[in-house]
Amino acid sequence: MKKLIILIFITGLSLFSLSAQKYGVKHNLTGDAFLSPNIAFEAGLSQKYSLEVYGAFSPFGSDKKRFKHLYIQPEFRYWFCESFNGTYIGVHAIGGQFSVAGKNWPLLFNTFDNNRYEGEMYGGGFSIGHHWILNKRWSLEANFGIGYIYFNYDKYKCANCSPKEKSDGWNYVGPTKAAVSLIYMIK
Repeated sequence: MKKLIILIFITGLSLFSLSAQKYGVKHNLTGDAFLSPNIAFEAGLSQKYSLEVYGAFSPFGSDKKRFKHLYIQPEFRYWFCESFNGTYIGVHAIGGQFSVAGKNWPLLFNTFDNNRYEGEMYGGGFSIGHHWILNKRWSLEANFGIGYIYFNYDKYKCANCSPKEKSDGWNYVGPTKAAVSLIYMIK
């Protein structure tokens, strides 16, 4: 967790020390479908490069069902046309913590129905996306990324009780980013 806090701090400082052409504040609308409040900040580094820092936090859950998480996902982007206009490719990192129980998520672990998993995750990947300018201040963006995430977790027999059964790790390769974002531009 200390590494994650240091990464957030350094990335945040770098956004304020840049002499960027533009800034954008974003909200990933697809995150709402997973009850995952989120926000992203993006700064144009030059005509062809930008840096986005995305974060999501979900405190939601009950004693038996939960999908709690906190993660950050910085991404460095190369734009084919110009920053904040058209298509781009990116490379991103991801790091965070989670506590999941009582839900079935087939893309992740086999099942959470009778178990609780708590731990940390970290990894990275590559993405592609497109940015549509709606007017002077508002834009829409869609992107998709694939990559690798390592989950380091503790497994518990039930959602809100019992001692730890085991500690383990799990390697995941697949989608690491999917977003349709509404953006407010600050020039």
